[in-house]
Amino acid sequence: MGYSKDVYEQAMNVLNERRANEHAQTEERKQAFYRQYPRAQEIETQLASTAITAAKAVLRSGNTRETLMKLRESNVALQEELRELLAAAGLPEDYLKPHYACALCQDEGFLDGKMCSCLKALMRAEACRKLNALTPLALSTFDSFDLKYYSDTLEADQKTSPREHMEQVLQYCKNYAERFSMESPSLLFRGGTGLSKTHLSLAIANVVINKGYGVIYDSVHNIMNSLERERFGKETGSEDANRLLMECDLLILDDLGTEFSTSFVTASIYNLINTRLMAQRPTIISTNLTLAELEKRYTERFVSRIIGSYVRLPFYGRDIRQQKSAERYQKSKPEGEAI
Repeated sequence: MGYSKDVYEQAMNVLNERRANEHAQTEERKQAFYRQYPRAQEIETQLASTAITAAKAVLRSGNTRETLMKLRESNVALQEELRELLAAAGLPEDYLKPHYACALCQDEGFLDGKMCSCLKALMRAEACRKLNALTPLALSTFDSFDLKYYSDTLEADQKTSPREHMEQVLQYCKNYAERFSMESPSLLFRGGTGLSKTHLSLAIANVVINKGYGVIYDSVHNIMNSLERERFGKETGSEDANRLLMECDLLILDDLGTEFSTSFVTASIYNLINTRLMAQRPTIISTNLTLAELEKRYTERFVSRIIGSYVRLPFYGRDIRQQKSAERYQKSKPEGEAI
């Protein structure tokens, strides 16, 4: 299944706009240069008429080869004169030519009748954007991550306090985002509810998207619903969700374990994770479940893939959502009122 019509049209609109803008900018550069060097416009006009001149000369002359050689020599001399004018102005040789974003198809989207890689990339990015449309990416950044909600008290069974540990997790996530590539490892964020697993995964997404990669974020529950609708024909005009999930540069699966469990869902999750591992495409999973609970829910084979291939980052602390809720209550509580 291919991308929907509106995804294709949106990607083509981007290419058409790029091409139109570049042509307009090229014309502006030309006119500015011609005003300073009128001879350049004369040369360009002569070069543009070369084909017509050659055709007429061939029809009038019996010595076609000699005529074409003279025209070629004239053409080369004109090009050299134009280069000298550009050099005198301190400009590169291609200054008067369009500088397309894609040198292969010149921003037309097709090359030799086949879809160019630039159009495919734009369609993938647009499809990812649509899937991420309702994601609160702008609200979750590294700068807005607050360590004050993690206790600095060392607990008996831990070597570091929750705050020290989460500071290390935060730094790891920052480094991961800044150095992200298709060779980056997959990550498992595991810990109780309200410990900012979603916040840090979205903060990573923000940075990675700005680096030009295609990122899809959603809860496992929503993703499985999309796959079920697509698989069982309950939705038309979809963007082939399964393919997007398999092929995006970074997939973020939030709240693994909260989805409704069926044989189709379990098989789909394993297939998605396993296929991306085989294709060396990074995935970030967040879950409230322990490894033992994951094994009970998804089988030993599933957990084996996670243990063997994912970097595991445990999250410690008290539910931050509850802490913030208590703060809001304290601020709104009338002065002198008992708790």
